[in-house]
Amino acid sequence: MTASAGYMSGFANEFASEALPGALPEGRNSPQRVAYGLYAEQLSGTAFTAPRHANRRSWLYRMRPAAMHGAFTPYAQPAFHNAFGDGPVTPDQLRWDPLPSPHAPTDFIDGLFTMAGNGSPAAQTGVGIHLYAANRDMQGRWFHDADGELLIVPQSGRLRLETEFGVIEIAPQQIAVIPRGVRFRVVLPDGEARGYVCENFGALLKLPDLGPIGSNGLANPRDFETPVAAYEDVEGDFELVVKFQGHLWRADLGHSPNDVVAWHGNYAPYRYDLRRHNTIGSISYDHPDPSIFLVLHSASDTEGVGNLDFVIFPPRWLVAQDTFRPPWFHRNVASEFMGLVHGAYDAKAGGFVPGGSSLHNSFTGHGPDAATFEKASAADLSKPDEITGTMAFMFETRAVIRPTAQALEAAHRQRDYQACWQGLRKHFDPARRTPGA
Repeated sequence: MTASAGYMSGFANEFASEALPGALPEGRNSPQRVAYGLYAEQLSGTAFTAPRHANRRSWLYRMRPAAMHGAFTPYAQPAFHNAFGDGPVTPDQLRWDPLPSPHAPTDFIDGLFTMAGNGSPAAQTGVGIHLYAANRDMQGRWFHDADGELLIVPQSGRLRLETEFGVIEIAPQQIAVIPRGVRFRVVLPDGEARGYVCENFGALLKLPDLGPIGSNGLANPRDFETPVAAYEDVEGDFELVVKFQGHLWRADLGHSPNDVVAWHGNYAPYRYDLRRHNTIGSISYDHPDPSIFLVLHSASDTEGVGNLDFVIFPPRWLVAQDTFRPPWFHRNVASEFMGLVHGAYDAKAGGFVPGGSSLHNSFTGHGPDAATFEKASAADLSKPDEITGTMAFMFETRAVIRPTAQALEAAHRQRDYQACWQGLRKHFDPARRTPGA
């Protein structure tokens, strides 16, 4: 790369970046001749006629148009797909240990393992939920997903995402979003990495409205960072892997596609540090709904109902009085896929480990395990609880999340998950009206 990684802050604003002075045309998008002999190319993430406030597009000034590649042929990676099926879906609570590390050399694309999902790229709604475990850089290979934008959540090991727009470096407790159609490759600075990916087929992710919270709180727009332009001028025998309509394809390339010298627009990859989230909570009584932990939101066609909500459970203070402070028992119209980046989740005493995941589908009862319930029920509420050293998250959707056959059959699935609630004791006594008496 001709420039080291750098970032511009802001969310969904108009950005402009050039790796060589004067590479950006002045006052026009596609002049007859572009500086340095570059080609002008527009990348549109929304319809041309989308309202101005929702329109996402960027102009790229590159050495060769993206149309330059060989013919596509099918690429076999059977673990990465959108085959969510149309048969029965178990209402069981489901939980998995971390995805095992690969034994053979495996890059980010070959290390993807589809866990669950709903909808489809063809319907332009729903999500695909995947895990990744990799131990090799993407060597001479680039990827773009034409089906959805990718929300990447590292759990172990850093990722260097070398994109057409520049370099994004993320570590656990940071996230990155790669828009649909943006080409990139993944380098592993630590030699291996593991984490989660949510593939969003629906409306583009955005910051949620704050409503009664007001003008400040949750994720701040200025904390979202977009890379500065950086390019490669490299020729050779390379490969482009594309995901299109749920299938993978490959084509030969004679050059690196990361050859964008300058760009401007608002359709670009970005990163966010989850530790900057301004967490909101109760300072009187009751445990608020998890919607107060919302970071990013993909809207559906129903107001207030998400195609995808990305929610985190970061370090925070719990001070509510006369309240069961951990997450309460609940059955939810939405469906929840949870992951844990590090530490312990405050609703589970054990079994839910970093790199692991759980799935609680629509109206499937879930909540704290027996040990957590007993501890929280007897806690001294005159003192606040400081939750530290943790970062859990949730992909929540309005539609049922369908686990894949390979996830249900996986060796790392915990087939005894329901046992964590079996120790809950019956406390009912019609003669004891006063709690705790």
